[in-house]
Amino acid sequence: MEYKDYYKILGIDKNATQEEIKKKYRKLAIKYHPDKNPNNKSSEEKFKTIAEAYEVIGDKEKRKKYDKLGANWKQYEQAGAYAGQGGFDYAQWGQGAQQAGAYSQANYDEMFGGSGGFSDFFEQFFGRQYQRTSKTGKARPFPGQDYEAQMDIDLTEAYNGTSRILNLDGQKLKINIKPGVKNGQLLRVRGKGGKGTQGGQSGHLYIKVNIRHNNYFERKGNNLYSDVNIDIYKAILGGKVSVYTFKGNKNITIPKLTQNGKVLRLKGMGMPDYNKKGVFGDIYLKIKIEIPKSISKEELELIKKAADLHN
Repeated sequence: MEYKDYYKILGIDKNATQEEIKKKYRKLAIKYHPDKNPNNKSSEEKFKTIAEAYEVIGDKEKRKKYDKLGANWKQYEQAGAYAGQGGFDYAQWGQGAQQAGAYSQANYDEMFGGSGGFSDFFEQFFGRQYQRTSKTGKARPFPGQDYEAQMDIDLTEAYNGTSRILNLDGQKLKINIKPGVKNGQLLRVRGKGGKGTQGGQSGHLYIKVNIRHNNYFERKGNNLYSDVNIDIYKAILGGKVSVYTFKGNKNITIPKLTQNGKVLRLKGMGMPDYNKKGVFGDIYLKIKIEIPKSISKEELELIKKAADLHN
């Protein structure tokens, strides 16, 4: 009997992380799911094989046990350890088999979490209790596939919250986004993925939020950063400047003798916290002093006098 290489089935390296295995499985499951390939027997079988592979190596403990036994498959086969109907007869191996990580049939349920396994390979390799059925003899429920989508919004919508209408399997689905959502944040809509089979739960819809570049603010966490241009006279004398915020324009005071690069903070005027209602970040305004490109003779004389007085 041919050994089933679950890593090869998923097209992934044996040293792959659990997260890498999960991502690869989801990608393949979407591709071969029966919902996307109706009446396609080949895709259906491929989907079952992929699901079987993931159920084993997608679980940390099962993966360890599969790796341990799988590495010795050829050794068992060549030694004639295969007993035909009840899986490997590890008793033939005695102490050597135990040292190699072999298990008796009584250990099978404990190893793989109870009855209900997968293909003929597992039925013969680990015993008949691993048919793809439950204890009642009914087909095991299988969850539906997860769907993925992307949504583009601007920073103003991220500040205020927004909504979008998605067309999903011919149905319109309204997605509400709370204020404070971050760029790249993954939103989950439960039960809006593919339908499960044999009574299994529906999958979920995962929406990645992309926030478009804002010409005025740079966002870091819940804080917003921007530059404020003022002329040299206001920097010296001080005064009021109107600045834009998502709560409307706000007049701020520029202190006398403000230096270029000075940062002013507007407390609580930044982005709302996605997880804490009523909590906001701050706005940080960096002062940029502009030198006039032209100046009158009278202004120049006054500046010279001011310079002489200063020196």
